Amino acid sequence: MKTITKALATSALCATAWLAAGAATAAPLSAEQRNQLIASVDAYAPKMNDAALKIWSYAELGYQETKSSALLQDQLKAAGFKVQAGVAGEPTGFVASFKNGSGPVIAILAEFDALPGLSQAAVPTKQPVPGQDNGHGCGHNLFGAASTAAAIALKNWMVQNKVQGEVRVYGTPAEEGGSGKVYMVRDGLFKDVDVTLHWHPGNANSANQGTSMANISGKFRFYGQSSHASGAPWAGRSALDAVEIMNVANNYLREHIPDRTRIHYVITNGGKAPNVVPDFSEVYYYVRNSDPKIVVDVMERVKTAAQGAAMITGTKVEFEQTGGVYNLLPNDVLGKVMYQSLSNVGGITWTAEETKFAQELAKSLPNSGGDLSSVGKIQTYRDADTSGDAGGGSTDVADVSWVTPTVGLSTATFVPGSAGHSWQNVAAGGMSIGLKGAAVAAKTLSLTGAELFSNPELIAQAKAELKQRQGEGFVYKSLLGDRKPPLDYRKAGGAE
Repeated sequence: MKTITKALATSALCATAWLAAGAATAAPLSAEQRNQLIASVDAYAPKMNDAALKIWSYAELGYQETKSSALLQDQLKAAGFKVQAGVAGEPTGFVASFKNGSGPVIAILAEFDALPGLSQAAVPTKQPVPGQDNGHGCGHNLFGAASTAAAIALKNWMVQNKVQGEVRVYGTPAEEGGSGKVYMVRDGLFKDVDVTLHWHPGNANSANQGTSMANISGKFRFYGQSSHASGAPWAGRSALDAVEIMNVANNYLREHIPDRTRIHYVITNGGKAPNVVPDFSEVYYYVRNSDPKIVVDVMERVKTAAQGAAMITGTKVEFEQTGGVYNLLPNDVLGKVMYQSLSNVGGITWTAEETKFAQELAKSLPNSGGDLSSVGKIQTYRDADTSGDAGGGSTDVADVSWVTPTVGLSTATFVPGSAGHSWQNVAAGGMSIGLKGAAVAAKTLSLTGAELFSNPELIAQAKAELKQRQGEGFVYKSLLGDRKPPLDYRKAGGAE
């Protein structure tokens, strides 16, 4: 494989050609311009906060984010963006664009889906919201609102400084298991994007670039024959028995698959009454590994276990794949630009009231949580190839990162020590602690976008790094095949 250094050798020529074509006319970003961008985000903060808290209260699940998506679209339209809604077969997906002449196209991702079973009030003790099941345990209410604010600030800066190019916001639904971005990539919506920016709520302020776990998810549905479970059990063919045998088989399979592979599942339908042999049962599976090829192979073995369970129980089985994402490709060229932008913005200072909230919430965390003062710091940047393994999570941002240079950051929107997908995250994300982290993200994204508009050579270098990491002869092929977006995948439950 080519080294990154060799791959970057052509970047200067690419940048020279780009400049000669008039794709970028701005000078390197000045301190005055950075201040313009930060001030623009500060001025927009009331609208950003309003959007974040409204989306938090809507708590809409994947592909059902009607109000959340419409709110962000309305803000972008009001700011002068042209919005195309319902893209890639996703009713809540959208692309918003502001174009100021010819030049680089910089995309900013915006998410807004919630998680089932995480209802929680914005208080530091566990307290579900009456009548509500869902909650923003991953902070996507903050994600979408801050990305929108960043794009609007970047648009204002482009107009003020006569910078040519295009900024786009991709409203991406159903990140939590629905693979919303994958359908956008598959439909070619990123084919002319030069760089993609994103962020994610977290426990710390960091621009470190790393990878993630590829995954395939789907639902196995077994069909049997109902009967009286006591009066005539011999006449029944239990779909639930098939699910349980399948699960046992896959639990034994864990010993014989590559290291760091994850298999997890939840039974979403196990029947209705103990005295009726279930004629239908459903189990929802995920398979993960940092290598997409291993994921495909292991999922085939999971499917074989399902077929075996169906044979043993005299039932039939169908499989519907609901999700499939690559592993994330890091980009150090962009990561270092993002880190400098984050450093220019700085960390977070909590008020006495916010600190009290965090201290009370931390009592519910293992070992009373982490170092609360860490939210005021920026983590030192580490190169992507030395920043650690893939962790345990997956994201559909990964597919975007295989077709366009992509960079992200995390900011301290939660109380340090909080676990992902937890009620503690829902609580912090629904009040000022989350909003302060979102503001840092919005400022960092806007500064990073402006730096890239101002320095086209960086974009050329980032593209060269992407090509190196893709490997020779890479052609993107979705792990989802040609299926349509699973707009009803949340109806039977399940979680990323």
